[in-house]
Amino acid sequence: MLVETASMGNKGIVKNVDTSSWQTDLACDQWIALPVSGPRPPARYKHAAVVVDEKLYIVGGSRNGRHLSDVQVFDFRNLLWSKIKLKPNSDKFEDSGLQEVLPGISAHNMVRWGDKLLLLDGNSKKSSDSIIVWFIDLETHHCGIIETSGNVPVARGGQSMTLVGSRLIMFGGEDRTRRLLNDVNVLDLETMTWDVMKVTQTPPAPRFDHAAAVNAERYLLIFGGCSHATFFNDLHVLDLEAMEWSQPQIQGDLVAPRAGHAGTTIDENWYIVGGGDNKNGCPETLVLNMSKLVWSVSTSVKQRDALASEGVTVCSAAIDGKKHLVAFGGYNGNYSNEVFVMMPKPRDSSQPKIFQSPAAAAAAASVTAAYALSKIENFDSKTAELISKGPENHHYEQDLTVEIEALSEEKSVLELSLAEVRAENSRIGQNIEEVSNTHAELSKELLSVQGQLVAERSRCFKLEAQISELQKKLESVQSIENEVQALRGQKSALERDELTSSAQRQGSGGVWRWIAGDGGD
Repeated sequence: MLVETASMGNKGIVKNVDTSSWQTDLACDQWIALPVSGPRPPARYKHAAVVVDEKLYIVGGSRNGRHLSDVQVFDFRNLLWSKIKLKPNSDKFEDSGLQEVLPGISAHNMVRWGDKLLLLDGNSKKSSDSIIVWFIDLETHHCGIIETSGNVPVARGGQSMTLVGSRLIMFGGEDRTRRLLNDVNVLDLETMTWDVMKVTQTPPAPRFDHAAAVNAERYLLIFGGCSHATFFNDLHVLDLEAMEWSQPQIQGDLVAPRAGHAGTTIDENWYIVGGGDNKNGCPETLVLNMSKLVWSVSTSVKQRDALASEGVTVCSAAIDGKKHLVAFGGYNGNYSNEVFVMMPKPRDSSQPKIFQSPAAAAAAASVTAAYALSKIENFDSKTAELISKGPENHHYEQDLTVEIEALSEEKSVLELSLAEVRAENSRIGQNIEEVSNTHAELSKELLSVQGQLVAERSRCFKLEAQISELQKKLESVQSIENEVQALRGQKSALERDELTSSAQRQGSGGVWRWIAGDGGD
């Protein structure tokens, strides 16, 4: 069957995609929307996705403010969607009074572990103070809660969950009270025991809706995300052996801040799709070479495309032996239920770059320099020894010449290596000096601020004392004012009495009448 579909990439339009051989029509670094036979699942975002045996599993998500609880499966072999009906795992489900085997859930994580899918926390109607771990058996379709122990973290949504060996490393998120987190917790999947990682150095700012990946089974990478007011484009690295955070220097293309994006790794490359800042979606598909720490843009889509959405998911999938990126869902004003695929172009791979603390890097550089220097000294002594023996015959002289040339070349390489190591050591020393100077300046600033706080505190105490005295004076003034009012009242009463007495005297003739009478006699 032929279906016409448009590519969302920047390399043109793919038309007449054959559902039976769509892989042959797929160019490298080009997204296409797969033709789908039959009905599609409801569009959504903030769901979870994983690929198992050429099947894409979609669980939960959100749509119009409602959490979804369905499990949808897309088969890449026949391009058909199907739905899994979950079964309760035990009789405990019937006793719990739950109406659904799996409650509606969004902003959660999902990983494959053996023959099960593990779902970890997120936003759900089923409230809990601690993280809940659900499982879905891929063979029996049973679903239930896995009991965990240890230091179980607080419940949250928008966190990242990265599988490293048999451990799940969780970072950040937003708890039920909307408190932002930047803690690191680990779940041992062998024992289902939680623990808190004690890390050093400066961690990333608290955030949620970021992306995480692991490189060389040792380095946890955190990219982007947001707080309640800020969108991030920073990259942080946690050394899972040294348990140290760092923020390495990044090269390559400039990367816009974003949250709600998705990421997946293929070899040394970390692919980032979608995300946005609540105003605009991010149309570019980013690639971070985790060995060289270089950002590049693999391809771009239109600004209002479904791939430039928040809450999209992306997985890596081996389809017919070839590695592909698979994206689904998202929201950019409209909800999406398209399945997009892209076959990434093979990219350069080099030796992993070591993420170390400055002290560890300086120590490693010193060891390397010492080794190179000893090799050069051995070369010089060996060359002198060969020359001192002298040529016994023509063949020996030729052999000696060849060996000297080889050793000279090796010496040049070692001297160059030594120079690079010394330069690196010098650079690290400068970084350490800059950090020390910054620390000293911050310490001085801290002492200055502390002095200002002490002065302000003293001034506050004086003001409080003055206020107390003024309050006492005000109380005294109020008392005096009350006395004055009382005296005024007494004065008014006396004046009224005097007026009354005077009126009485006038009415009876008073003194004037007596004088007039006396004069008449």
